[in-house]
Amino acid sequence: MGVLYLIDKLIGFSSHGLPWIMQKDNLLLYAAVIFLWFKADKSVGIVLAGIWLILNIGLVIALLGQMSAYLLPAALLIIGIILYLVSTK
Repeated sequence: MGVLYLIDKLIGFSSHGLPWIMQKDNLLLYAAVIFLWFKADKSVGIVLAGIWLILNIGLVIALLGQMSAYLLPAALLIIGIILYLVSTK
């Protein structure tokens, strides 16, 4: 997170049209990805990803807004399967 902060201070993501990179909500997702990628015990990464998903369910629903009513449950099921497979490794 510190490296990302320093990069933002050097080049300024906002000035390049990328202000979403340094939003507080996304930092939780970055931490989840780091824990899932580098730690042998995936439980912390799964919990962080789950918290991010709960906090941003409005964003997920908005992204899937115009799609079929069956797409959201299918997407959540796929995410659950992926998280389960990652946690068993």
